[in-house]
Amino acid sequence: MSEPDGSPAASGGVLDRLGAELREGDAGLIALVMAGIYVLFTVFAILGPAQGVGGVVAALQAVTFWTALYAMLVLALNLHWGYAGLFNIGVAGFMAVGVYTFAAITAPTGGSPPGLGLPLWVGVVGGMLMAAVAGAVVSLPALRLRADYLAIVTVAFSEIVRLSLLSTTFQRFTLFANVPFLPSVPLGTGAGRGINIPINPTIPVNSLYYTNPGNPASGSRTALGDAVISAFGAVGVRETVVVSITYTLVLIAFVAGFYWLLRRIGNSPFGRVLKAIREDELVANSLGKDTRLFKVKVFMVGCALMGLGGILWETQKGYTDPTATTFLPIQTFYIFIALMIGGAGSNTGSVLGGGLFASLLFLGPQYVSRIFSKYFVSGEAPTTIVGALEPLGAADPGPLFAYTLQNISALRFVLVGVVLILLMQFRPTGLLGHRKEVAASIDLLDRDERADPDAPRPATDEGRPGDQRPAPSERGDRDE
Repeated sequence: MSEPDGSPAASGGVLDRLGAELREGDAGLIALVMAGIYVLFTVFAILGPAQGVGGVVAALQAVTFWTALYAMLVLALNLHWGYAGLFNIGVAGFMAVGVYTFAAITAPTGGSPPGLGLPLWVGVVGGMLMAAVAGAVVSLPALRLRADYLAIVTVAFSEIVRLSLLSTTFQRFTLFANVPFLPSVPLGTGAGRGINIPINPTIPVNSLYYTNPGNPASGSRTALGDAVISAFGAVGVRETVVVSITYTLVLIAFVAGFYWLLRRIGNSPFGRVLKAIREDELVANSLGKDTRLFKVKVFMVGCALMGLGGILWETQKGYTDPTATTFLPIQTFYIFIALMIGGAGSNTGSVLGGGLFASLLFLGPQYVSRIFSKYFVSGEAPTTIVGALEPLGAADPGPLFAYTLQNISALRFVLVGVVLILLMQFRPTGLLGHRKEVAASIDLLDRDERADPDAPRPATDEGRPGDQRPAPSERGDRDE
């Protein structure tokens, strides 16, 4: 006998399903991988210059922060490439559109450059909408383009956006200057000088701890802030790390929201059409689906998510400019590498790819560099590779180590290239790209078997809820 909802049995069933998901499902896989990453970075922090509990907490916060940022962008890209097969390598451009729209909406009217001075949430919505509109503008002329040609269009758009933001023409301009019946609105990008963003996503977080969240140094702590910061400070965790941990938790919530949204899209009829377009657009078109409209829609949704990811990434610093690494083409390359590591078409793989890239390829070399600098390298590093290799003849690897650590940021590209070669050789579909998905929104294998095979069956072919099909014995059907 089934228990009513809210009863202990029903609650136990929910807890059992949650436990099974953590043990056997994707949530458990993500938790297991992140636990391994945390163990590794705990070792890095203990061996590195900043030891103690504070150093460990700061290291774990940093790796979680970058994992969340990359996971959001990889999930958004997975909607394009993994679901619909749209080769978008202009992610940085759509991030820039979202960030600068957010900045123009939220910057004060008397600033330099000026903005509209509107609230935070208006800027977030406006940035997502403008990124979606940019995605529609790019996708419309590219509807007939595929693979490499669409990639060329998107990367060209990304560079057009970046160079336009650098142009002094848009450093300060007036919107609707010569349009009748519309007010003139002074705006600007700041060109190479950038633009200040005093109202940014960290403000709600700072308001938990400070009476003046816009400028914590000029105010005092709230009661909650004093209690939390004092508690962490007692074990050696810095105040800035405590605030960063809170903002990182906000990013984790957004990652969960991205994941939920993409999972809902993938299991919907819309998502199944996207996968059909990815496999064979001609077949999907022949079945009566307007594939062009589907591609425009999914491109807009993915670009809106990229704009939101860019807002949460770049604006939390309170300042941005077009020369930021966030808007460079290399950032799109990083996001694509993370997607390839996790496996295109897998939301779980997107999160894992973001975590593995952020930890092992983005932050890992820096921590290894600090450890080697502390224990193994002394003296100044050679300025050339020749000067680094010459001492090897005398069995002195110190200069080579010093040269390697001094140029670790450049050698990161070498490490990424090695990872790409290994992936193409041994795992071309990524870690989870090989997984098969159920075509139906409900897993047909996940159903209870009838105890009595001769029991009446419910109607399945346009039958009314009260209709029933007769059992095989009543119909005279043969058992085969």
